[in-house]
Amino acid sequence: MSPAPSPDPDWNEVWKQQQLRQESSKLREDTSHDWSKTENAERYDTNARNEYDERVRASIAALGAAKEMRVLDIGAGPGTLAIPLAPLVAAITAVEPGAGMVSVLNAHAERDGIRNITTVQKIWEDVDIARDLQGPYDIVIASLSLTMHDIREALRKMDDACSGSVHLFWFVDMPFWERMSADLQERLHGRPSHPGPKADCLFGVLCQMGIYPDVTMMSLPKEYRFTSRGEMMAFFWKRFAAATAEQKRIVEEYIAPMIRQSGNEVVISGDSVFAHLWWKKKPEDPVSGSPSPGFIRG
Repeated sequence: MSPAPSPDPDWNEVWKQQQLRQESSKLREDTSHDWSKTENAERYDTNARNEYDERVRASIAALGAAKEMRVLDIGAGPGTLAIPLAPLVAAITAVEPGAGMVSVLNAHAERDGIRNITTVQKIWEDVDIARDLQGPYDIVIASLSLTMHDIREALRKMDDACSGSVHLFWFVDMPFWERMSADLQERLHGRPSHPGPKADCLFGVLCQMGIYPDVTMMSLPKEYRFTSRGEMMAFFWKRFAAATAEQKRIVEEYIAPMIRQSGNEVVISGDSVFAHLWWKKKPEDPVSGSPSPGFIRG
C-alpha cells in the first residue's frame, strides 16, 4: 500500500519564515539599502539605468500598456519602470516608502516634464486602497519589490486594486548580491546569510489563492560601477561590514577576480533569472457581485 500523498505546505507561511530568516541574517552595519538616504537611492538609480535597459524594455513590453490606461506601481523605487512607462499611459500612482527613492523619482519626472505620476510614500502594507489610491487600475505592477511578510494579504490587496491585470516580477534564483553575501558573510562574521523567498514560493501562494498566473522567465543582470578600484573596495567593505585588516583582505581577494575595466569605470557584474508572473482580474458575477468561478487567468 503506497503512502498517502503529503499535503501541500502553506506557502504563505513558508514565505514568511524565509523572509524572517533573511532579515534576521542581515548585517545591521550595512546601510546601503536604506532607501530613506538620497545617496543610496542615487547610486541604485545610476546602476539601474546602466544595467537594466533591456530588463526595463522587456518588462514594459510585457504589460500590454495603452494610452488610456491607469497604472499602479508598487515599490516604484527611483522610477525605474514608472519614468519610461509614463508617456505610454494616462496616469501612474507610484507607491514607494523610501524618501530618497521618492526624491530621485520626482527629480526625474521634473527633468523630463512628466506630470502624470503621483507618489504615495508608504509601504504597501500601510496603504489604504480607498483613501490613498485612485483605483481601480488597469495595470498593477510590483517589480522586484515583494518584501512583505504576509505576501498573501499583499497580493489580495493588489488584486482588489486592479480592474485589468496584475504583474509581478520576482527572483527565481539567488541574485548576484545574495550570492555575494552567501559567499562572504560567514567567513567575515561567523554567521550565514540566508536568501529570501523566491518565485516558486510566490507561485505556490498564488495557486492556493485560486490564482493561476502565466509565468515567463527573464534574465536579470546586475552591475556595480565605480570611478576607481579604491571607491569600489570602500563600498564593499562597508556593505559587508569589513572593519579589520583581515576582513578587508578577504573581501578584496573575493572581489578582485571579478573586476573589469569599462571605459573610465571599474565594474563587477553577475547574472541571474527572474520571473514575470501575471494574471487577469476575475470579472464579477453580475448577480452575486463575487468573482465568477472558472475564469481562466493569465
